[in-house]
Amino acid sequence: MTEVTRAEYCVIACAEAWRDAGEVLASPMGLIPSVGARLARLTFSPDLLLTDGEALLVTPDGTVEGWLPYRQHLALVTGGRRHVMMGASQIDRYGNQNISCIGDWERPKRQLLGVRGAPVNTLNNPTSYWIPRHSRRVFVEKVDMVCGVGYDHAGGARYHRIPRVVSDLGVFDFATPDRSMRLASLHPGVTSEQVREATSFELAVPDDVPRTRPPTAEELRLIREVIDPGNTRAREVGA
Repeated sequence: MTEVTRAEYCVIACAEAWRDAGEVLASPMGLIPSVGARLARLTFSPDLLLTDGEALLVTPDGTVEGWLPYRQHLALVTGGRRHVMMGASQIDRYGNQNISCIGDWERPKRQLLGVRGAPVNTLNNPTSYWIPRHSRRVFVEKVDMVCGVGYDHAGGARYHRIPRVVSDLGVFDFATPDRSMRLASLHPGVTSEQVREATSFELAVPDDVPRTRPPTAEELRLIREVIDPGNTRAREVGA
């Protein structure tokens, strides 16, 4: 097995979000989450549902295996049977996410995507995040606008859950007493100090932070030869 790239560690970290998920709809947003979802389906989560993003359920190679009408899609979304992995222009210590604007909402410095489906996603089904460039501009003390709802704003919503945040530096979760963000694993070559320096708020950091697990030989073969032979994953994380 040749040397595993940082991008491939990120693929594994994203795939793990859907481990043993059962028959739920995966909605990955971004190249690496998409590779991760397909890898999970081909390995440890064989019942995972994948979609073409419109109205069809597909296999990892794109073969149509079912129809997903809009009514049924909404039933999955609002009933906790969908696991989204979104991006974030900003994310804070409690998992609040911003993709709408930078600065004051009434007079923003920069207009972004808009709120879109982030509130519905986060309140009605598990939502994880993929952030390809970990920096203090993204991991902020307080988001400028709450789009995706964090643990301090969820209000006990039945299906609200943020299983993990994956960045190019490591994996993060909210397994702390106050549901603030915790460093769960470091990608190889990354130190806890690097993560702290790239984060605007104080992370919960265990005394002994594990390393993100490497892909198995079979997983690496699937990533490189079956799912992503064109190496699109390197466009998001080049290391």
